[in-house]
Parts: sequence; C-alpha cells; structure tokens
Amino acid sequence: MPGRTPTATVPTALSPLSRVRAGCVVIIKRLTSDPEVDQRLREMGFGEEQRVKVITLQNNVLCQVCNARLGLSAKLAEKIMVQPVASFRWAA
Repeated sequence: MPGRTPTATVPTALSPLSRVRAGCVVIIKRLTSDPEVDQRLREMGFGEEQRVKVITLQNNVLCQVCNARLGLSAKLAEKIMVQPVASFRWAA
C-alpha cells in the first residue's frame, strides 16, 4: 500500500508441531527426540530452520515439507518444536 511501511511481527514462543493449526506455516527450531530419531527426521527434511506447512491434524500430522507431503504420528510431532513464520502487517 502506498505510504505505508510493512512491519514484521516476529513470534518468539516455541510449541510442538502437533499443536499447530492446519494451514499454518512454521519453522522447525528444535528436535527433542532421541538422537537416532532426530537424525532420521533431518534425513526426511524435518531439520532445524526448515519451513513446514501443516496440512491436517487428525490421528496423524500431515505436513508439506521440501515439496513433499509426509505424515508423522502425533507422539513424534510432539518432539518437534516449531515457531510460526513471521507475518507482515502494514503499519498505519
């Protein structure tokens, strides 16, 4: 919009991937499972600083990551700490 400056809203709180609403885009900040499981998650694309879009939250968590859709158990999704992507708003 002309005459307005975008301002970034930078979220700071971390939450488990299993508690993110469907349709939200988040950034993975920390993996808190066993080292072997964390390594496997990284190999699948669920590494730190990766953007992930949550598709559905039902029995499992369906996510879009690295142009692929992958499903995780709710228990495993609890071990992936994420932060919402910063949103931009126009300053008045």
